[in-house]
Amino acid sequence: MTSETTIPAGISFITLGVSDLERSRRFYESIGFVAHPRSNQNVAFFDLSGLIFALFPRDALAADAAGTPGELDGIVSSLSRNVGTEKDVMRLLELARDAGGRILRTPSAPPWGGVRGYFADPDGFTWEVAWNPHVDIHSDGRVRWNPIT
Repeated sequence: MTSETTIPAGISFITLGVSDLERSRRFYESIGFVAHPRSNQNVAFFDLSGLIFALFPRDALAADAAGTPGELDGIVSSLSRNVGTEKDVMRLLELARDAGGRILRTPSAPPWGGVRGYFADPDGFTWEVAWNPHVDIHSDGRVRWNPIT
């Protein structure tokens, strides 16, 4: 593989699908997590030194991953790999498929902007692949939010 087609390994976001977003937000804040300003009534974000920990309603996470609510009953988490370009989303999904993964959602535009798709690894663990215009991926792989304007 040439460096032109290589997408460095890493995890950008760990998202838990929770049954009660506000209860979970209060819990994590009570044990010292500080909500990021990009959190809102639909999602809670916490910056863990460049790795983003997110809380998202479980049904919404299943719908976001599969495109159809209820298609992935019981989804409780997803790992996210943010990439540098929109084109990298499709390339990484294709690599996952070719390696034995299953595409859950082809690239599409989410409500927050950018492009995302989902795949399941051979054991069924769910991964989001995203290009997000609100974050920068630094050379060390760390995620940095762009300033809120």
